[in-house]
Amino acid sequence: MAQIELDAIERIFQLGDSTVHALNAVNLRIDAGEYVAVMGPSGSGKSTLLNLLGLLDRPDAGHYRLEGRDVTTLDADEQARVRRERIGFVFQSFHLVPRLTAEENIALPLMLAGIAPRERKTRVARTLKDFGLAERADHRPDQLSGGQRQRVAIARATILQPAMLLADEPTGNLDRATGEEVTRLLEELNAGGVTLIVVTHDPGMGSRARRRLSMEDGALAADTRA
Repeated sequence: MAQIELDAIERIFQLGDSTVHALNAVNLRIDAGEYVAVMGPSGSGKSTLLNLLGLLDRPDAGHYRLEGRDVTTLDADEQARVRRERIGFVFQSFHLVPRLTAEENIALPLMLAGIAPRERKTRVARTLKDFGLAERADHRPDQLSGGQRQRVAIARATILQPAMLLADEPTGNLDRATGEEVTRLLEELNAGGVTLIVVTHDPGMGSRARRRLSMEDGALAADTRA
């Protein structure tokens, strides 16, 4: 069964007197465990699609089914629960809490999910080790390199073992060597069964995905598989 099913999705914005079709009749199926790159010029609808997949935005028309469930019909609290339990997010600018240490940032989703302190501490310690961050556990984001900050962000995004990981230009603020390290980390998570969907302008990163979606004017212009 497809993990993601979009049927006739529309997303419309009013900008002054203009109507912008950010997503226009999008139909899409993505199976569990796929590795998909979403590409296209600025304004093509990539980020709007990612926000919709991550339940950060609602369509104006159409239906979105996630793991067989029509999530467009859920209220805000139910969507927030699905987002917390099933979806992880990785952003270009990391979005770490500046005053919290690496350990505390990674622990945030566990706290929000009501995980008991002892279990939380055990899982965070294991995650820090797995991501090569054990020696940076007590460092705040401004004491970490860009690659370390992105590793903390990915660790935080995946500590609740989501079914899907959405990454928006995850290597955009990194040098090439560090970007390749982060890309390999995301690919290892995908190899472990996580559905990985990456928005990127980088043709090198896009070429690594097993499936590439090209967007143009809010519509899917091409869908190719490696």
